[in-house]
Amino acid sequence: MDLHALTQFLVVARFEHLSRAAEELRVAQPSLSRTIARLEDELGTPLFDRRGRLRLNEAGRLFRGYAERALGELEAGRRAVAEAAGDGFGTVRLASETFLTFTAPLAAYKRAHPAAEVELRQLAADLMARRLRAHEVDLCVASQPVHGEGLHSEPLLDEPVWLAVPDGHPLAGRRSVALAELAPLPFITARPGHWNRRLLDHLFSTLGHPPRIVCESDELAAVADLIAAGLGVGLIPAVGRRAAGRLPLALLTVDAPTCRRTLTLHWSATARLSPAARLMRTTLLGWPWTAAAS
Repeated sequence: MDLHALTQFLVVARFEHLSRAAEELRVAQPSLSRTIARLEDELGTPLFDRRGRLRLNEAGRLFRGYAERALGELEAGRRAVAEAAGDGFGTVRLASETFLTFTAPLAAYKRAHPAAEVELRQLAADLMARRLRAHEVDLCVASQPVHGEGLHSEPLLDEPVWLAVPDGHPLAGRRSVALAELAPLPFITARPGHWNRRLLDHLFSTLGHPPRIVCESDELAAVADLIAAGLGVGLIPAVGRRAAGRLPLALLTVDAPTCRRTLTLHWSATARLSPAARLMRTTLLGWPWTAAAS
């Protein structure tokens, strides 16, 4: 069982689509199909359900975990050797849903440790546990739950999330808004999967109907600007108030105890973190997040 086949299997498992996987791997689709077929022959069982759309079957899901851990251990070994052969400091790979929150601690980290190499990867929360187990990233920060065995987690910040409305909006002179008053409002929000959208959907689930969404954006930095332009309203975390303060916006407390977010730092319990990664962990855990949000 060669490493090349395992790597290709994991890409096919991620996409559950041969042509997309072949495009990412830059190989011909027939060649990729043959690699997967040989792997299945070696294992003695199919790894995918091929009725209709390609799907991982139970055996494929089971094998994926072992393949991720095997390749992850080899990558960890490669990095350990490179670290020992170099200056011993290494690289830290930090993943998050968004890095808008991290500019200050990242700047402080680089000032204190200029020799450290920092790799930032934007990653959906539902992929984080697998990437940590595979040692593809060292640390993950998420604003929603990350489930998986063998993970250590430490909360960084628990903060309220505010309703942002443009100046001149009928609610702009208020200090707070009731949850029921959100029902008719046009929302600017993130796509499904992001913490902002997950919170909005959760709040509206208690109202019994979906939110009225006028814009789904992948550019989270643009959400506040679009709200200020009068195109709708949206949810902004307390830590983002300072950046939003430059815009003609009003921020209101939402009278719902669940209108909050928790930033949590995650790392693998089995990973050998480089000195650079351990220092990043120390920096993030010791950062004055509450002061930044106030």
